[in-house]
Amino acid sequence: MSQRQKPEILHREVVSRSRLFQIERVHLKFSNDEERFYERMKGNTRGAVMVVPVHQEQLLLAREYAAGTHEYELGFPKGLIDPGETPMQAANRELQEEIGFAAAKLTLLKELSLAPGYFASKMQVFLAEGLTESHLEGDEPEPIEVVPWELNDWEMLLGREDFSESRSISALFLAQKHLKL
Repeated sequence: MSQRQKPEILHREVVSRSRLFQIERVHLKFSNDEERFYERMKGNTRGAVMVVPVHQEQLLLAREYAAGTHEYELGFPKGLIDPGETPMQAANRELQEEIGFAAAKLTLLKELSLAPGYFASKMQVFLAEGLTESHLEGDEPEPIEVVPWELNDWEMLLGREDFSESRSISALFLAQKHLKL
């Protein structure tokens, strides 16, 4: 696999911002002297985590409101890494806030990106095992419904309309591979 030279950033500027996002316009010069302008969402420098909790031969899923689709979606606990936290600490905190469990064992499965042509943010996906009840106050506007799902029936999740988030589907496959189901 050959290493290509990254384009030179000639200029960048924030062209729009909201409470959550910043859109950056980037002027690039490629190694063949071609120049292009790209727009991208400036990423959160702290990163994010997603956790696949396994408890008593079940996956523990979270059903919560998703503003982007205006639907209740089924997926795995996730959230931003707080300042001063490690990704592993953030994963354990999110588990406690969203589904009321702490993990004795967290295994990093993979770091994922979402639409890397437009977003700079990364998400680390963990498998959580050895769960015990432990609740922390989260920032959700309403309680998250915890949905247990038989581990051996993981393929049935793929047929559900409310299990559609690409990161959760990726996390399911990563966990399946790790657990050798």
